[in-house]
Amino acid sequence: MSKVEYPIRILFTIPNFITAGSGQALLNIASRLDPQFFSPSIAVLKTGGKLEAEINAMGIQLLELPFTVNARPRHQLPARAWRAASLFRPYGFQVWHSFHYSDDYTEPIIARMSGAHAWIYTKKNMSYGSRAWRIRTWLATRVLAQNTTMLERFFVARRTRAKVKLVPRGVDTRRFHPDALPQLNIRQHLKIDASAFVIGVVAHLVRVKGHPTLLHALARVPAAHLVIAGKPLEQDYVDELHRLASELGLQDRVHFIGNVENVPALHAELDAFVLPTLGRGEGCPVALLEAMACGKPSVATNIPGSRDVIEHGVSGLLVPPEDPDALSEALLSLVRSAELRASLAEGARQRILANYTIEREVAEHEALYLEVMGRI
Repeated sequence: MSKVEYPIRILFTIPNFITAGSGQALLNIASRLDPQFFSPSIAVLKTGGKLEAEINAMGIQLLELPFTVNARPRHQLPARAWRAASLFRPYGFQVWHSFHYSDDYTEPIIARMSGAHAWIYTKKNMSYGSRAWRIRTWLATRVLAQNTTMLERFFVARRTRAKVKLVPRGVDTRRFHPDALPQLNIRQHLKIDASAFVIGVVAHLVRVKGHPTLLHALARVPAAHLVIAGKPLEQDYVDELHRLASELGLQDRVHFIGNVENVPALHAELDAFVLPTLGRGEGCPVALLEAMACGKPSVATNIPGSRDVIEHGVSGLLVPPEDPDALSEALLSLVRSAELRASLAEGARQRILANYTIEREVAEHEALYLEVMGRI
């Protein structure tokens, strides 16, 4: 292999920064790569979204180009892929790293036709099993899995397993910190008594996040308040949550505050954090990592992703998914015991510092890029 010239040109791909939940995760990595060795660019299928201003300010090249094409009719796929690849060829990208969430397998074909040395994808959700997913994995140079359940369920075959690396998400522990300032004045704005126990959940308002279980659990935790932060992406679901809160008599104790930009400030005003995701599982729940980095005693469902992050009874509490009784008991244990809250808060922060920092995540990516280019 010829000697690699630095910096290595890396293309990150993601459908868009408008609805893509992992856009910030991508940018966290791309913006921190050592410029001596790596030169990142980003390609989207559609421009737009608040993160684009940050990307431009960082001087990262942003392209709106078709990095996928229709797979059918299959006999025309090579020609379509070649035309798409011709748009990327002038840039000379050596490594492609896909943050596309779907089972599309045309992207690695386009990448290779463009002259890329390697195509990598991050497996960030718990969908798998289709023929297209298997083809996508077969065509990949390497795959980054975000939790151990993915390794156990999706990538069991020896040949497949050899190309998969476990790289969970990381969090900026300088920004997400127990000493973050409480700047939102939530109790004042929402008229919550200063002595009330406040529980928070940060998650898009979509069904998989399991908010109804949390509402049912809250009905069994007297006087506690729940702050629900997140984008209302499924309006029918949001309407259902409002109706359920009213039916349970919780309208004065449940507060929908929409999307929150300053998440550390929100955590500074919470007594506990909950992530009640349904049994399907998470990839690696960034919201949980952020809460734990802020030293919040946290409760999550015992599902793929979350069970990797929390050591039950040490750095948080795990409960069965869709079990309001178990969730309410966990919350009551936090309400009743300041000692337990303090212990879990300290354990949570230490768990993140030891295993889930952004520095560790970036270092894992840099090592992988050098490896696929033949330098390690």
